[in-house]
Amino acid sequence: MNYERRCRRIKGWAPCYSFQGGIVIKTALRDVLETALLTLVIFLGVRLGVQNFRVEGFSMQPTLQSNQYLLVNKVAYMVGEPQRGDIVVFRLPQDPKRDLIKRIVALPGEEVEVRDGVVTIDGKPLDEPYIRDKPLYFFNKKKVPEGEYFVLGDNRNNSFDSHVWEFLPREYLIGKAWVSYWPVQAWAVVQHNSVRFASATSG
Repeated sequence: MNYERRCRRIKGWAPCYSFQGGIVIKTALRDVLETALLTLVIFLGVRLGVQNFRVEGFSMQPTLQSNQYLLVNKVAYMVGEPQRGDIVVFRLPQDPKRDLIKRIVALPGEEVEVRDGVVTIDGKPLDEPYIRDKPLYFFNKKKVPEGEYFVLGDNRNNSFDSHVWEFLPREYLIGKAWVSYWPVQAWAVVQHNSVRFASATSG
């Protein structure tokens, strides 16, 4: 019997067994390298498209809680535009090493004002049922520059956001909050409220 080499092709895969010449070792090494390379490609692809983020502090209550862990979709704004109501993770313009999470309230070219506990966009008040309390501060009417956004925390009176440091340039956006995965009981797809303008009859 010839023990030098046995090869069997099964659906295009050809494992080879050899007791001479080291074919088994070469084949196994090739398989390990191919698997490692594929794993690396998948890992890099995931890291380019998704990032994890831990919520720190209480600025997004009641929507998000401190120490809640999220997956952030980094592809969302590569293929689409930010929308009013989106919950976004971004690098703080004044300290790019620091990441924050807030909600987009006003878009480029819009005039935003916060007065008497109400946010108005181009003179029209927003209906925001998701906020914790009405803002007690004032933000004088200003136009959002092109390519920038006005972002606020849902816990309006305890949030370091655009009412303090004004506008967020688009290039500082990291991505859109996607999935809450920790703690387990908070697992859910993050809901991005479609922000509406208050009706003329709302009190």
